[in-house]
Parts: sequence; C-alpha cells; structure tokens
Amino acid sequence: MPSPSPSSAALEKAAYSKVTWRLIPFLFLCYVVAYLDRVNVGFAKLQMLADLKFSETVYGLGAGIFFIGYFLFEVPSNMILHRTGARVWIARIMVTWGVISSAMMFVSTPTTFYVLRFFLGVAEAGFFPGIILYLTYWFPSARRARVVALFMTAIALSGVIGGPLSGWIMQAFAGVHGWAGWQWLFLLEGIPSILVGICVFFYLDDSIAKATWLTDAEKQLLIANISRDEGSRADHSLKQVFSNGRVWLMASIYFCFIMGLYGISFWLPQLIKTAGVKDVLNVGLLTMIPYGLAAVAMVLASRSSDRSGERRFHTAGAGFVGGVGLVLSGLFGGDVTWAMAALSLATMGILTGLPLFWTLPTSMLRGTAAAAGIALINSVGNLAGFVSPFMVGSIKDATGSTTAGLYVLAASLFLGGILVLLATRGQGRVSPLAASASRT
Repeated sequence: MPSPSPSSAALEKAAYSKVTWRLIPFLFLCYVVAYLDRVNVGFAKLQMLADLKFSETVYGLGAGIFFIGYFLFEVPSNMILHRTGARVWIARIMVTWGVISSAMMFVSTPTTFYVLRFFLGVAEAGFFPGIILYLTYWFPSARRARVVALFMTAIALSGVIGGPLSGWIMQAFAGVHGWAGWQWLFLLEGIPSILVGICVFFYLDDSIAKATWLTDAEKQLLIANISRDEGSRADHSLKQVFSNGRVWLMASIYFCFIMGLYGISFWLPQLIKTAGVKDVLNVGLLTMIPYGLAAVAMVLASRSSDRSGERRFHTAGAGFVGGVGLVLSGLFGGDVTWAMAALSLATMGILTGLPLFWTLPTSMLRGTAAAAGIALINSVGNLAGFVSPFMVGSIKDATGSTTAGLYVLAASLFLGGILVLLATRGQGRVSPLAASASRT
C-alpha cells in the first residue's frame, strides 16, 4: 500500500484525534460506572455477610450468578444493538442496570441476592461487547489495541476511584436513616449509571456518516479506512460463527483471562484485609495501588503492540505475568507489603491482557458476524465470572484460606497464555502504525 501524502497523513491524524477525544472519554465514563455496579458487591461483602449471616459460598454464588443472566442475553443484546444502533440500546442498558443495582440495597435473603444479581446480569448483557463492536465501526484493526486499552482502563480507574469511594460510603453513611453502609453503597453507586445512560441517548452517534462533528473529508477518509480494513476480514453467516472452531478457541482464551480478572475484582478487598488491613477505608485506599499501576501498564503495552504490530507475545505475556502475580499473592498473603506488590503484579498482567486479547477476534470478523462473534466470545468468557468467585468462595469455606483458589486462578491464566500462542501460531503481525500516527 503506498504511503499517504503528508497532507493526507495530517488529515488522518487530525481525524482520528478528533474521534478519539469525542468517543473514548465518554465511553470510558460509561464503563467506569458499569464496572463499579458490577463489582461493588466485593466491598459490600465486608459488611453485608455479617449483617445477613451469609456464608462465603452464598456470596460467591451470588457474585457469580450475575454472569448466568449475562451469558443468556449477551448475543441477542448485541444483535439488537447492531440493528438499532448503539445510541438507543446502550442508553437502555445503562438505565436498566442502574435501577437494578440500586435495588440491591433491599437484599435480605440469599434468594433476593441471587435474583437481583441474575437480573443485573440480564440488564447489563450486551454493554461491553456492544462497545467493542461500536469501536470497530470507527477504528481499523491497526489502531484498535490502543483505543480498546484506553476504554478498558476504566476497569483500572474504577478500582482507583471505586475502592476509596466505596470504603468512604460504607463508613460515612453507616446507620444513616437506619440503613447499613452497604445499602447506601448500592444506592449511591447505582444512580450515576441512570444519569449517564440518559446522556448516551443524546451524545453518541451510531456511525461515522451520522457524525455532524466531522467534516465531509474526514468522514470519507474514515469510512474508506474501515472499508479497506473490512475487506481483509471474513464475512461469515451466523451459523458459521457458531460452528467456527477459532471463535470457540478465542472464547476459551477469554474464559481463562476472565477467571483471573474476577478473582481480583471480587476478592481484592478481602485479600488486602486478610494481609492485615482491618479498617474498611484503608482497604479501599490500598486497592488504588494495583489498579493505578495496571492503568499505566495497559496503555504502555497496547501502545507498544500497535506500534510494532505484534499481538501474539504481548497478549500471552500479559497472561503469564498475571499468573505469576497470583502465585506470589498466595505465597506472601500474610505480609501487607509483599502481598500488595504481588497483587499489583497480578492486576497489571490481568488487565493488560484484556484489551490486547480483543485485537485478535475483532481482526477475524465483520458485520453481523462480528456482532454475534464478539458477543459469543464475551458471553462464554464471562461465564468465568460465575465460576471464579463461586470456586474461590467454596475453597475458602472448605479450607479457611483463599490461597488454593489463587493458585487455580493462576493456572487458568497460564493456560490462557499458552492457548494464545497456539491459536496465533503462524500468524504475521498486523501493519504497524507509524510513530507519528500512533500518537493520535
């Protein structure tokens, strides 16, 4: 492909800079409030279990059952988004889950806990794969690792913000109007999802062609890049997607990585507390460290991958680093300093691997097949969100320790890294971005 002229290169850089600044900060905000509502149960656990007399197994099942509803409705939700557009469907998703998340304050029995967590999963189904699909409408594959990483650093930032915020809410609001701190936590952290969901309806554009904030020249350039990129991808039928072995292999890899993610997300506050930190606010403050370091690692690793065009070893290596961190977390779980160092390493590896992973399946599929394939991979992979907390909770009830559970999660990450190397064997690099273009 001939190199673009200086004038067209400048136009392309300016266009992608405009798109990035228009979309990514807002989508980032959406994911922050989404992820807070998904995992704030990990902080609520510190008070809720004692108040409601729930066992660790009940907690693990309730935390994980979210992903059963998520799994069942993920593919249909993404198909609806592909047909109706992101603006309407993402707004619907966010408002619905905000209402259900706030309703978690009324949990009083294991049954109500399970039911509300299940329907929270149903409500949120389609959000993450919908955003991943939406980004493929705007960015070609060579630019995708960095923009997906910028979007997914919301996971890390939700930990940086959510930890201290959750700890403060639970401590400051405990007993106000007769409600426990964990009840206020669910109420106050559910409201932003409703408000941001309303904003989605008025802010997002469904496609490049509908973006009034782009010039005609910018639209033509961006549409041409997407069309050229899609020409290199397979246009499968839905039946072919569901029978495609590579799609299921990608789902298996994602399952392994998500096992590690929700091991950290749902148990990090408990692991810090076990290491010797008892005050709930201090636990929240310390969770900032692993997530803050992970945010930096995600951006640096994805930038390196985009600039070099290398996906295989970046993705597998992140899984291996995360596994080593979890093993060390089990070995040094009784010492706060060493435990924090190990948990930081684990969180950096796990979170870095996720945006890098999504460059692999999004380079394979397009159109309706992309909508179904991305949703299928995400829904199957997120079943690990059910398995992981339930398994760790059961092991903790049986042994009195989370150490064995951490080793199982580490083994899953190691397996995921190995599967990445096997799945991408013989594949070349994507066309790397020039250094100047990658800074947009």
